[in-house]
Amino acid sequence: MSPINTIIKTTNLTKVYGKQKSVDKLNINVQRGEIYGFIGRNGAGKTTTIRMLLSLIKPTSGTIEIFGEDLFQNQKDILSRIGSIVEVPGFYENLTAKENLLINAKIIGVHKKNAIEEALEIVGLQHETKKLVGKYSLGMKQRLGIARALLHYPELLILDEPTNGLDPIGIKEMRKLIHSLAQERNITILISSHILAEVEQLVDRIGIIHEGRLLEEVSLDKLRKANRKYIEFQVNNDNKAAMLLENQFQIFDYEVHDEGNIRIYSHFGQQGYINRTFVLNDIEVLKMMISEDRLEDYFTKLVGGGTIG
Repeated sequence: MSPINTIIKTTNLTKVYGKQKSVDKLNINVQRGEIYGFIGRNGAGKTTTIRMLLSLIKPTSGTIEIFGEDLFQNQKDILSRIGSIVEVPGFYENLTAKENLLINAKIIGVHKKNAIEEALEIVGLQHETKKLVGKYSLGMKQRLGIARALLHYPELLILDEPTNGLDPIGIKEMRKLIHSLAQERNITILISSHILAEVEQLVDRIGIIHEGRLLEEVSLDKLRKANRKYIEFQVNNDNKAAMLLENQFQIFDYEVHDEGNIRIYSHFGQQGYINRTFVLNDIEVLKMMISEDRLEDYFTKLVGGGTIG
C-alpha cells in the first residue's frame, strides 16, 4: 500500500458562532514532509481551524481528512499520530521539566523507557531537566511544549504561533528546532502565525487565511520569486531590450511584465550601464528603478490593505 501524500485535507470547512463565520468553506492541503505556514491576521480563523483539526471543537459543516481518513470517523487513532501546541503551553511550574513530562507520558500512555530523555534532547533541554519550569524563559517553555508534543513520536506536528512572544534568540532557536524536526525526523509540520517575516524563513508552502476564508495556497519558492529584488525598466521596445539583455549582457533571469516593463533579477550595480546601452541602441527608457517587495507587501496587496498584525 502506497503512503498517503496529502496529510491534511479540509473540504469546505466551516465554523459558525452565532451569526459570525469564524471559518468559511476552508480548503487547505498539507503534503507529507513539508512545513506548511498557515498565515493570517489575529482573528482570521487560524486557531479555530487548528482546534477543529485537533478535534477540540466540531465544525459546523465540511470535512477534515488526516492521513487520508475522516477525522471524526477514526478520531482516536488519528489523534494518536499528532503532536500539537495550541497557544501558550501550560505546565506545573513548581515541578521540573522531567516531572512534567512524566505526568504527560502517563496520561497519553507512553511507556518507552527513554522517550522523555529523547524528547528533551531533541529540543535542547537535556541539561535543564532539574530546573523548575517556573524558572524557565518563555522560549524554554515553548521548547518544552514541543518536547511534550514529541513524546509519542508523532507523524504530524501542529504548532499554533510557536514564536509568539519570543525574543530574537528564542525565535532563532525555535526556527532551527522546527527545521531539524522536518528534515531529520521526517515530521510533517503545520505552523500558524501572523508574523510573516518569521514564517518565510521556515516554511515550504503558505496558506493565507483572511476573515475565515483561504485566499491563496502558494509555494514559498513562487512567493519569493514574486517578491524578489529587481531592476525595473520601462521601455518603448521590450523585444529589442530583451535581445540586448541576453546577447550583450548574458542576462537570462528577467521577466517582461505588461507591455514595455522588464524586471531584471540580477546584475545589480550595472543598471546605469544597461540603461546607457538601451539608449545607444535607440531604445527609449521611460523609467528605471530598483524595487524589492516584501512578503508583508504581498499579503497586504492580497487582503486589500492594512497590516498582518
